[in-house]
Amino acid sequence: MKITLDDGWTATATSRPLCITPRFSFRDFCVRIAPYMNAEERGPYLIGTFGSTAWLWDTPDELRFDPVSRDLVGAEFQMVGEAADAEDTARVPAAPLVRPGGLRADEARGFRLEVTTELCRAPGDTVLTCLRDLDVLDEPLEARIGIAPDVALLVQRGAVVGWSLTDPVRYLTRGFAAPDPAPPLPATRLLFTECLDLVTTSVFDGVRDREPTAVARLRALDRNLRDQREDRRRVDAMSALIVDLVEDYGDR
Repeated sequence: MKITLDDGWTATATSRPLCITPRFSFRDFCVRIAPYMNAEERGPYLIGTFGSTAWLWDTPDELRFDPVSRDLVGAEFQMVGEAADAEDTARVPAAPLVRPGGLRADEARGFRLEVTTELCRAPGDTVLTCLRDLDVLDEPLEARIGIAPDVALLVQRGAVVGWSLTDPVRYLTRGFAAPDPAPPLPATRLLFTECLDLVTTSVFDGVRDREPTAVARLRALDRNLRDQREDRRRVDAMSALIVDLVEDYGDR
């Protein structure tokens, strides 16, 4: 399958997905699938690859390719900050199923991969789907290419129209660190949904406006995160953002 990622820029699907564990940095609200483990290693990685990348204040999604083989070697996706309505989320198709695969660039040059604009949260936040726009839901998907564990590109009419992360709470982490390999606890999953309910809905507008009810909800979530003693690596990943919000809006 040949797919389009940018105006005039194409890649061909392969049978070789990345074997890199995704890292969902909750504070940065992005998903990284890359071989580097810190900011120092990111520079050489970008120099030694080609594709889409950030420039100055511009932060598009990233797909990076090896200059010799032209195979996909890494990715970074920015997650949308506001969730779509439940009615739209219910229209996210279940088919086709994810098929593991990689990408090979048809030519070795840079391109731009626009960030998505719509976040659809499955019940229980078992899957987070980020779409180019809601018009994508008006037609069936052509393919789901699983480029890494639990990460898929969504293809429609031969073009990438979004991406998804299955079981996102499993991959929670801070910065560039690898996520905890142990399964997340049920309590962590509940806290994850509470966090998303706060930061991706109208509740967040209330927090920024310092509405008493919204601020009280923020403070209660902060306490719940502090009180959970187990699964601390994932809980700390969520707390990194919530603590910042408490410092900015929760003192009044």
